[in-house]
Amino acid sequence: MAQTLTLLGIESSCDDTAAAVVRLAEGRGTVLASVVAGQTDLHAAFGGVVPELAARAHTEKLDLCVEQALAQAGLGLTDLDGVAVTAGPGLIGGVMAGVMCAKGLAAGAGLPLVGVNHLAGHALTPRLTDGLEFPYLMLLVSGGHCQFLLVRGAEAFTRLGGTIDDAPGEAFDKTAKLLALPQPGGPAVETEAALGDPRRFAFPRPLLDRPGCDMSFSGLKTALLRARDGVMADGALRRQDRADLCAGFQAAVSAVLAEKSRRALADYLALAPADPVFAVAGGVAANRAIRAALEDVAARAGARFVAPPLALCTDNAAMIAWAGIERFRLGHRDGMSLSARPRWPLDETAAPMLGAGKKGAKA
Repeated sequence: MAQTLTLLGIESSCDDTAAAVVRLAEGRGTVLASVVAGQTDLHAAFGGVVPELAARAHTEKLDLCVEQALAQAGLGLTDLDGVAVTAGPGLIGGVMAGVMCAKGLAAGAGLPLVGVNHLAGHALTPRLTDGLEFPYLMLLVSGGHCQFLLVRGAEAFTRLGGTIDDAPGEAFDKTAKLLALPQPGGPAVETEAALGDPRRFAFPRPLLDRPGCDMSFSGLKTALLRARDGVMADGALRRQDRADLCAGFQAAVSAVLAEKSRRALADYLALAPADPVFAVAGGVAANRAIRAALEDVAARAGARFVAPPLALCTDNAAMIAWAGIERFRLGHRDGMSLSARPRWPLDETAAPMLGAGKKGAKA
């Protein structure tokens, strides 16, 4: 008989406090409950996430989110088989808050504890939502991360390429700030771009002249800043100028992601997978223009395109519970010595990404 497992997941790596309950039964995963408490309003005045404020908010909301998730699932702690928690990478204060909460729950209820890599949560989500078999190609594209991963197993990841500086979501946020648009920047820039001309400004397509799947988005921000300054009059930016800037920026990001995806797919397809799949996760995958470009690349390569529902693409605890189930099935358990890690690359054999600036090497 197939194993049945029910795990509580806890996520607090950035600015979303989340708890969820996921069950594995008859070989398929089911999200029994998922609660996410966002912090957008808390950080809105600062133009980005303030780590100290985020960590404090996590400590205030974690137990409430866990309580709500268990209530939604109609379960108690004694009905669980374990507790999974994001142990990194992320803002260290938030990760520590989640790990300490999970340790307390596990110790108090006598449950096994499973530490999960936040990136593995994203990378394994298509197995929860679509039942994918290994291997598949994953593009993780979000506010904090951007990398192509060959997913060979629940703990077997090969990085084919990634960003050497800003992640696309980070670049969208910075663009929104430069153009006086609200945060989070992705949806705001996309809305403006729909009203603009993507051909008016000739923004660069970084690293397309070099082989491989690595990407760079920091220079786009500088190019946009210069273009903005060139059209401003008396310190003001006309609405159409702003829309055209957004459209041009979005088109540049789409072009880079599409070409790099084409290259990553070529590497993946060289392995001759029986059922080729190109999966995409992360908040930036919700951008309609980018998603359409990626779907087209997958279709041209003869690969099935898979993107989990938006609620499971952005940071959530259901993906952490599922990744915990995957590790649990492999026999992994963590004790009270589990540590929070600000950096935790999925592919431990790959060289650290260069050009990451003050924050150090990208995960």
